[in-house]
Amino acid sequence: MSYSEDLLNRQNADGGWGYHGGGSWTEPTCYALLALAAGDLAGSGAARRGIDWMARCQRPGGGLAPRESVAESTWLTALALLLPAALYGGEDRRGAGNWVLAQTGRESGWIFRLRLWMLGASPQDSFAFDGWPWFPGTAAWVIPTALSILALEKLDREAGTSHFKNRIAQGRAFLLARRCKDGGWNHGSTKALGYDSDSYPEATGIALLALHGSREADVDRAVGRGEQHLTMCRSSEAANWLKLGLLAHGRKPDAPHVPEHGTTMETALSALADAALRGRNLFLES
Repeated sequence: MSYSEDLLNRQNADGGWGYHGGGSWTEPTCYALLALAAGDLAGSGAARRGIDWMARCQRPGGGLAPRESVAESTWLTALALLLPAALYGGEDRRGAGNWVLAQTGRESGWIFRLRLWMLGASPQDSFAFDGWPWFPGTAAWVIPTALSILALEKLDREAGTSHFKNRIAQGRAFLLARRCKDGGWNHGSTKALGYDSDSYPEATGIALLALHGSREADVDRAVGRGEQHLTMCRSSEAANWLKLGLLAHGRKPDAPHVPEHGTTMETALSALADAALRGRNLFLES
């Protein structure tokens, strides 16, 4: 069975996808739709039903909620913008783009910095750069920042402009400032309780993908760390993120086979990584 056939069989009657069966959620629905687009099924009826389900999760401010029953928009809005404009476009896309552009980490604001000063604490260097949070009004982290960078880059490519150049540069600087001592990335904290934190394979892969085309010497070291992670990786999702990130830097990933466990995310990311190996990276094209 192909990845596309597997995903089509997983689609819920309401048009969305669940993580592993069950009700529909925005995150697996976005990844399933990306994978269908990689399989040239963006124009299918299944894809249209998925977009219709996502429309019911889009809130008046332009952001998307994690599912229909949730009122608040979150980082998942960036995932919708990674879909091809022909599939997810119009006012919905413009609203989502404006929502993502308006988000910033709490630590980027002057109130947070003033509070640190009053407490006698020194802000981290990375606080000088605007990243993106998981939820509005909270601290910025690596994965939502990386995916938001990719989303704004896609909007710029579609429009043939560089309107978001400065914000993208801020996000990239945030990622470089949040590298762990071993060269990769974790959720975003380079130190915990005074100790250097280790990097995670999935965060390293996603950050490398967002830093595609970078000529920074630090990124070369991060690529090496990503290759190390891949040789030891036992998670299908993490292995596929590493493949996508390494391919974005011109590296041919060589990894042991990692069995999937049947989730929508694993199937979709496997399809996207395979498409990238064939020369089509959906995260980096218009």
